[in-house]
Amino acid sequence: MNKPLLWRFIIIGAVIAASLYAALPLNKKIKLGLDLQGGMHLLYEVQTEKAVEMSMARTAEDFRTRLEAIGIIPVSFGVDDQKRIAIELSHAADLDKTRTEAKEFGELSETGKDANHLYYGITAERAQAIRQHAVDQALETLRNRIDQFGVAEPMLQKQGENHILIQLPGVKDPERAKELIKTTARLEFRMVDENASLQEALKGNIPPTSELMYEYAKDPVTGKIEPRNPMLIEKRVMLGGESIANADVRIDQQFNEPYVSIEFDGEGARRFGELTEKFIKHRMAIILDGKVHSAPVIREKITGGKAQITGGFTADQAHDLTIILRAGALPAPLALQEERSVGPTLGADSIRDGVNACLYGSLAIIIFMAAYYRTGGLIADFALMLNIVIIAGLMAYMQFTLTLPGIAGITLTIGMAVDANVLIYERIREELGYGKTLRAAVDAGFGRAFLTILDTHITTLIAALVLFQFGTGPLKGFAVTLTIGLIASLFTSVYVSRSLFNLILSNRKVTSLKV
Repeated sequence: MNKPLLWRFIIIGAVIAASLYAALPLNKKIKLGLDLQGGMHLLYEVQTEKAVEMSMARTAEDFRTRLEAIGIIPVSFGVDDQKRIAIELSHAADLDKTRTEAKEFGELSETGKDANHLYYGITAERAQAIRQHAVDQALETLRNRIDQFGVAEPMLQKQGENHILIQLPGVKDPERAKELIKTTARLEFRMVDENASLQEALKGNIPPTSELMYEYAKDPVTGKIEPRNPMLIEKRVMLGGESIANADVRIDQQFNEPYVSIEFDGEGARRFGELTEKFIKHRMAIILDGKVHSAPVIREKITGGKAQITGGFTADQAHDLTIILRAGALPAPLALQEERSVGPTLGADSIRDGVNACLYGSLAIIIFMAAYYRTGGLIADFALMLNIVIIAGLMAYMQFTLTLPGIAGITLTIGMAVDANVLIYERIREELGYGKTLRAAVDAGFGRAFLTILDTHITTLIAALVLFQFGTGPLKGFAVTLTIGLIASLFTSVYVSRSLFNLILSNRKVTSLKV
């Protein structure tokens, strides 16, 4: 065996060894998609109008802070039923100053005036930008939550203007996963209103600047988390969850129950220190999604930038809450529009049927090639089996997900791999018919058929890349295996087959070959 041919087989042997090693079950297993191992298919609607309302409330709070900074203290200030910021000023002289500040604020447009009242709304352009951003932010937040939850190869993508499609393969606890996804996780620190009467509030006489809320705690008898203690909470948010840098689960040594320890970022720690210094001996409520988890009395200024959320959590609940807090709050609530579950039994049936289809198809091709092309057919059969090994090895090494359409892509590439050999062999037959020697016919067959094979593989590869870029989950699964199969096919049908022919022809006693 000459040196160039020896190097060819060294390369082929290295590819076979690497593919077999990667595809072994003891190493990196090929991940299975939703349709093969079972899981959840969820379609959520992002309630973008809620995002506009929440943004309006934050804008109103920022605007009030700005007015107070220049000495304008409104008699009343809030968002009315028409989603406008309604401002009542105590002095008519403050009207012009308020308008000036509103213009510099940039996001507000005046929508009405009545005596000492001004009304503002956000611009239509700003509202549309909020809706668009809410969907994009929700998608990113959900991706972060699911990644931390530990789901292998989830699929999340936007559908339409305000829908998000989520596929979670192999989820063992569907209800826990749905709870993790849908929780808005809006964390707020607000002061307890200790000036108004709680008894009057329970009768319906609630001050306009406060709202009646309940502190949730574990019932000592049932063990359920239930609303127990009513309290008046100021509407003004002193600090939000956007200032959280980290969250961890800790164990309360006194009650042996898990709680969530949160740590603020630099700006959040500074603001938290200022608040705790300003409101010493007052109660600060820690509110998550409208539920008061605790309302401790501030004893002293807290400078460490840390706080804790209690509430009788289980270990899983505390763990999931830390995931949610680290990933960030959703910009708007989600509404479940569609839910489908794929059981593992159905997935096993799909795997069996798909594998059987590949095996039967491959077996039929192997028999036909060996019967029709004889020696050339056996070479093509070896290249075909190597093609399947390389596909499995590359998918395992790159940790791609195998789906049912992906199995269809593998089956298609098997046909294309054999088709390349057919082109070569028919060309060799033509050259032999012209009276050329066996070696000259083989050289001409591989040389002249190569451009045709390359053209067909490149055009198919372009189509596969387009499917991968713009297709949904099933199409992407098909495109992945098709792309890998095309690369493997080009290697096996041309490089490997040519090397085997050269090995046979290196024996000078060989003067004829059945192809």
